[in-house]
Amino acid sequence: MPVRLAHAPIAEIRVRRAERADLDALMDLEHRVFATDRLSRRSLRQFLKSPSAEVMVAEDNRLAGTAIVLFRSCSLLARLYSLAVAPHMSGRGVGPMLLEAAEAAALARDCRAIRLEVHVSNHPAISRYRKSGYREFGRIRGYYEDGGDALRFEKRLVPNLPALATAPPYFHQTTEFTCGPACIMMALGWADRSFKPEPALEFQLWREATTIFMTSGPGGCEPYGMAVALKRHGLEPEIYVSHPGPYFLDTAQSAAKRRVMRLTQLAFQREAKALGVPTHLTPVSESVLMRAFAAGSVVVVLVSGYHMVARGRPHWIFAFGRDGRRVLMHDPAAIRGDQGMAAAAETYAVPWPAFERVTHLGRERLSAAIVIRKGRS
Repeated sequence: MPVRLAHAPIAEIRVRRAERADLDALMDLEHRVFATDRLSRRSLRQFLKSPSAEVMVAEDNRLAGTAIVLFRSCSLLARLYSLAVAPHMSGRGVGPMLLEAAEAAALARDCRAIRLEVHVSNHPAISRYRKSGYREFGRIRGYYEDGGDALRFEKRLVPNLPALATAPPYFHQTTEFTCGPACIMMALGWADRSFKPEPALEFQLWREATTIFMTSGPGGCEPYGMAVALKRHGLEPEIYVSHPGPYFLDTAQSAAKRRVMRLTQLAFQREAKALGVPTHLTPVSESVLMRAFAAGSVVVVLVSGYHMVARGRPHWIFAFGRDGRRVLMHDPAAIRGDQGMAAAAETYAVPWPAFERVTHLGRERLSAAIVIRKGRS
């Protein structure tokens, strides 16, 4: 079905969703347009059948161009992964047509913004993006095969969403066991926009809040340890947890490890009490979460790692606002694709019923969240 465009279509050119029968033509276009960083036939085939990608083509009897947009479930942001125009169609407006079609596809999936990367030397494309309302917000050194840098651009498709426009800084966890510290760093960046963490801070925070052990590797972080670290770094945490713990003991493979985890967590609980951290032995509810956002607070929430990042360990995320009944959140483990870039985005809007489902873990239905207020200045 052709994509409906706001402007009048160029004569005899239409934009439609690509089909598997287009694969040969798409491969030919890759080789005609790009000297390096070409997509493989396997990658193109995957994009054509993936529910998290839309491949669009412009054609005038033969292929005139293509755009690939990537999505992630519940994400606020789409990623324009590739845009290519056939050499024989250069200067005929195919690029803007495909860009508009990509934005329309993002809006149809309820995305609020679209992001892309472009080679720093691709001045025509950079000019096109700027004219189309994209703003530059970052640079990735040595992103392309030729060693060239990538400029990152973003366009707000729904500009009247204040919570997205003022989203706190995002920090990506650099190991599978530091989601908690990454969320603490986001909280510190939220409280102080001048905050620029040292590379070692992620691991310093992990040492301050870790359970020592978990599954077969290093431990993660539990709510009392997280709250103690937040308090010691100048913020005001408040714990909501379904039961008093200790937590995650069933993830340890020996009695000796479980003993260490138990003693460590009891020490965190005593320290939290000594620091005056408020604690509620109740799961965080929608009303508590929405009141926290209304009061200008943020919330670090424990979720099922299996559902969020396809890992069998608990996972912390950073929730910072609402859009109706959807929770706006940063995921410190956003899936990374080429060159470490997020495959789609790291910011998500999750409807409350779906959000609530992933906030109960294991047989005990553990629920834990830390409401965070800025410290007194």
